[in-house]
Amino acid sequence: MSQFPPSERVPLGESSQQTKRYIVRMGALRQLGLMSGKQKEDYARGQQVVCRTQRGLEAAEVLCRATDHQVALMENYVTGHIHYEMTEEDHRMQRLLTERVPAAKQLIQAAVTRLGLQMKLVDVEFLYAGERVVIYYLAEDRVDFRQLIKDLAVALQTRIEMKQIGVRDEAKLLADYGDCGKPLCCNTHLGAMPRVSMKMAKLQKASLDPAKLSGRCGRLKCCLRYEFDHYEEVYDRLPPVGSRVLTRDGQLTVIGHEILTQQLLVETQDRRRLMIPASDVLTETS
Repeated sequence: MSQFPPSERVPLGESSQQTKRYIVRMGALRQLGLMSGKQKEDYARGQQVVCRTQRGLEAAEVLCRATDHQVALMENYVTGHIHYEMTEEDHRMQRLLTERVPAAKQLIQAAVTRLGLQMKLVDVEFLYAGERVVIYYLAEDRVDFRQLIKDLAVALQTRIEMKQIGVRDEAKLLADYGDCGKPLCCNTHLGAMPRVSMKMAKLQKASLDPAKLSGRCGRLKCCLRYEFDHYEEVYDRLPPVGSRVLTRDGQLTVIGHEILTQQLLVETQDRRRLMIPASDVLTETS
């Protein structure tokens, strides 16, 4: 089945290169989208555009023209098409909608409290022209939103969409800077949350203190994933701990690794410990 909706499928006999496609970033969760563009128009990086997706009209930022290779690397992206570049009136309307968010959050929180719903309100997003309000929330169990949606639809005079998220998405919506002093990766360039494990931290010899390994979401930091493949590749090339290696200085026993510098901690036959470059190893003897 095609990954594009009917409006974006390439006509028979026409290549994907002949159809203009753009990668955009959109929404409070900064989700990536693959949008078709009008053949007679070109959009550059950074341009603000209005797109039509399954949610309706949405404001988005153009990142680049899409190639087949880039599309193959993308996951869980939104599809649709670009209507036009945002005008000054569009920007003014978006600013007005942003200004409505604090009051909307107070109204929604009051309704949640009144109905006794077991959920945590995280954030509120007004889509383009306010034609829909997306309410992001955390909840451990299933919540009956029927009365809440009815009440809010009347109060806000628009369609209501409830979207359950996890703690990492909560940080993506609300947090600002990480321990490194830079804006959070999840709120800047990450399109999807990478899988991170303690194995990655141990291999990179990062601190195993949970407080130092945890990001603003309370989970393992996404940046532990960035260099893991390189560490694993180098680690696989190094003689394993416990093996014996032969160098110009004789036979040594490997007792540790410094993966980033590609050095080995070795023990000599007279029990001395040395740090040597992995390139000094002539062969493994056992």
